[in-house]
Amino acid sequence: MKLLKDRILKDGKCFPGGILKVDKFINHQLDPNLMKQIAVELIRRYASSDINKILTVEASGIAPAIMMGFLLDLPVVFAKKKKPSTMGDMLSTTVFSFTKQREYHMVISKEYLQPTDKVLFIDDFLAYGNAAKGIIDLCKQSGAELVGMGFIIEKAFQKGREVIEKEGIRCESLAIIDSLDNCEIKLREE
Repeated sequence: MKLLKDRILKDGKCFPGGILKVDKFINHQLDPNLMKQIAVELIRRYASSDINKILTVEASGIAPAIMMGFLLDLPVVFAKKKKPSTMGDMLSTTVFSFTKQREYHMVISKEYLQPTDKVLFIDDFLAYGNAAKGIIDLCKQSGAELVGMGFIIEKAFQKGREVIEKEGIRCESLAIIDSLDNCEIKLREE
């Protein structure tokens, strides 16, 4: 997706340790027009898929997921990273966050992820695949069918795609970063 790649090169910032900061337009300050184009492209890529729900993880996945839900007229469910006191019967798994360098519990109410659901998972980044593993686990626990996973940006050098494809799940990324060595953003040409 050329528009997204151009924006990454223009406004993305690289930090040591494989960190790409895109908070100017994706995950702190949002560009709604770009987010709409991202949603339209992910919808195009999954157009033939039979889905009835969009699934994501708080917080940065919510913006693209809600845009897709709006355009497709589908409900959006986000996994919470802390169990609310109001949540009773829930699904839970443990995930390690690369960004925060800590483990957290990912939870979803059983009421909102059921065996009849055919879900598409959407998130901002695919790195090591830890959030994806958590979502795969929650879907297995619920009996829901995970139709696919879509990401705005994939850091290919961190091998998260392998985790997803090993489970036989379709994976789509709109911009793939092959390297951030020497704090230079190297995007894959497709």
